[in-house]
Amino acid sequence: MDSPSVTLRRSHRIQQLSSSPGATDDSSPPATEANAIPLSSSKMAARRSPFLPTTFESILLSVYPITLLAGSLFGLLDPAARASPYNPTTQSHFANTAPSYFAKKSNVFNVFFVKQGWAWVTFGYLFFLFTHPAIGPAALAVTPKRLRGLLRYSIVTLWWVFVTQWFFGPAIIDRGFTLTGGQCELVEAADAGHLEMDTTRQFVTGVACKAVGGKWSGGHDISGHVFLLVLGSMFLFEEVFHVVLRAGGAKEERTIIMNDGAVKSADVEARLEKGVDSSSEWTLAARTVLGIGALCLYMLLMTAAYFHTWFEKFTGLLVAFSGIFFVYFLPRVVPALRDVLGMPGLISTHAPTVYWLRLFAPKLLGMTHV
Repeated sequence: MDSPSVTLRRSHRIQQLSSSPGATDDSSPPATEANAIPLSSSKMAARRSPFLPTTFESILLSVYPITLLAGSLFGLLDPAARASPYNPTTQSHFANTAPSYFAKKSNVFNVFFVKQGWAWVTFGYLFFLFTHPAIGPAALAVTPKRLRGLLRYSIVTLWWVFVTQWFFGPAIIDRGFTLTGGQCELVEAADAGHLEMDTTRQFVTGVACKAVGGKWSGGHDISGHVFLLVLGSMFLFEEVFHVVLRAGGAKEERTIIMNDGAVKSADVEARLEKGVDSSSEWTLAARTVLGIGALCLYMLLMTAAYFHTWFEKFTGLLVAFSGIFFVYFLPRVVPALRDVLGMPGLISTHAPTVYWLRLFAPKLLGMTHV
C-alpha cells in the first residue's frame, strides 16, 4: 500500500497534466483536423494569379523595356552618335557618317538576320518542335502537342503578317502611319502638279512608296524592327523554356482559371508524359532557338541605339506584347481558348480539341498519342 506522500505526489501530477495547454478532451477535434483548414487556406492565399507572369516570364518582360531604354540612352549619350547627322525620314543615321557599323542599314546582321527575321524564327521553332523529346517520342512524329504548337505558331505568324505585311489591304503599320498624317512624298509632288496620280492615292504602303522612288513622310511609324525582334524572341522563349524546364522537373508556376471559376495550378490539366528523357532537355534544337533569341535581343539593343524615336520603339514593343498576351496569357483565364491553343509543355487530359485529334488525326497523319 502506498504511503500518503506518494499518493499526494500522484494527485499533483494528474492535476498538472489535466491543466496543461496540450491537454484535450473528447469533445475537441483531433489535431490533424484542426490544422487542415489553416494549411488549406494559406495554400489558397499563396496561389499565383493567372493574370501574373511566372518568374522567368517576369524577367523576360522586364528585359525588353530595359534593353530599349539602355540602347536609347546609349544613342543619346554616345558622343559619336550625337555628332552624326540623323535623317528623320529614314529614322536612321546617314550611311557615310554613321557612328557605328551597326548604325548602317547595310550591316550584315540587319540584311541577313533582321530583314529575314521571321524565316529564322520559323526555322528555329520548327526544328525545336519536331525534334525535342518532350514534345514527341520521335522526330517528325505528329502529336497533339505538336499540332497545338503549330496552331500557336500560326496565330503569332498571322499577327506578324497583319502588323507588317497585310491587313485586308495595307498592313497595320502602314494604316497607322497614314491615319496619323503620314504619306508618300510623291503625293505632295502630285498635288503640286509635278506627277500624275489618281485620287485613290495608291501609294498607301511603305513598299509601294519605295518601289516608285518615294519616301514616307510625317505620321507615326511603329518600329517594325522592334515589333519583329520582340515578338519573335518572346515567342521562342515562351515555347522553349516552359517545355525544357518542365521536362527537367521544375515546379509549374503557371495557374489557370477552371470552368467553375476556381484558380488552380496548370498541373491539374496536364497528363503525365512517359518516355521523356530529361537528360536531353537542352538539345541542339533548344540551343539553336536560344541562340536566335539572344541575337534578336542584341539586334534590339542596336535598333534602340541607332534607329527610330523613343515613341516609335515603345509602340513597337506594345504591339508585340499584345500578340504574346493573346496566345500565352489569355488562355490561362479563358478555358475555351485554352482548350484550343493549349499551353507550352502541357497537354490537357479532357480538352475537346485533344479528343478530336485523338479520334481523327491518327488515321489521317499517323499521329502518336503524346
